[in-house]
Amino acid sequence: QVQLVESGGGLVQSGGSLRLSCTASVRTFSVTGWFRQAPEKEREFVAAINWSGGDTLYSDSAKGRFTISRDNAKNTVYLQMNALKPEDTAVYYCGTQGYGNLRDTRPDVYTYWGQGTQVTVSS
Repeated sequence: QVQLVESGGGLVQSGGSLRLSCTASVRTFSVTGWFRQAPEKEREFVAAINWSGGDTLYSDSAKGRFTISRDNAKNTVYLQMNALKPEDTAVYYCGTQGYGNLRDTRPDVYTYWGQGTQVTVSS
C-alpha cells in the first residue's frame, strides 16, 4: 500500500507561483502524475513523470508554465507552477500508476492517490 501526501497549495494572485509536493510513504518505481479537479468538473491531467525523471508529459494548459520533477531520495515529486491564472484554481492531486505508461493520462490507470491540496488563484 502506497500513501501519498500533497502539500504546498494555497492562495496566490494571478501571475504568481506555487510549488506543490507529493511525498510517498515508500519508493515508487512507476509513473507519478499530477491532476486537478475544479468544482463540478472532472479530474483532468496536468503533468506526469517517469520513475527516473528522464521523461515528462504535460497538458496543453500546463506546458510552458508548469514543471514536474522528482527527488527519488526523498520519495517526492514536485510541481512548480508559474504564471498562475484564475482558471488554474482547483484541488490538485498526485497519483501513481500501477504499470507505468507515462502517456496514458486517464485517471483510471492511477492506482494510488493523495488527499489533494487546494490551489486558489485570485484575479
